Amino acid sequence: MSQDFQPPAPTPYAEAPAPAPARKGNVGLGVVAAVVAGLVAAAAYGGIMYAIDRERSFGAIGIGVLVGYAAGKIGGRSPVLLPVAGLVAIGSVYLGKMFLFALALAELKDTGVTDVIDVIGIGGLNGIVKESMDFMSYVFIGVGALVAVGAAKKAND
Repeated sequence: MSQDFQPPAPTPYAEAPAPAPARKGNVGLGVVAAVVAGLVAAAAYGGIMYAIDRERSFGAIGIGVLVGYAAGKIGGRSPVLLPVAGLVAIGSVYLGKMFLFALALAELKDTGVTDVIDVIGIGGLNGIVKESMDFMSYVFIGVGALVAVGAAKKAND
């Protein structure tokens, strides 16, 4: 009474590929990438706001995406990069507003942006931005930070 050996039926899980190893990144380079992306995005945000003469949420969202993606893609999955991306996005939205006012004052005085910064200074521009802040400005800053954190998380998925 011998029985022939029958191999077990294949299951869908038997053929599943092994998970990819976690991509290691460089946290320091991720921070640098976030700052560089934030500076570029702030300049673009200020220029766009100046061109359309309005502050729009899509600019803050764009800053958040750019900063978060750069931090996550270059820096990897480090949890340190999440708050860094959020803070850099906050600073970038604020810096974009400062650049907007520098552009507007340069046009008003018929001079260059660097001349405005030399005469008024960063502190003077900061004071102008502080006086101009309203509820929606704070909402845009918060949206930019939240989007940056989300983009940093999703950059490695």
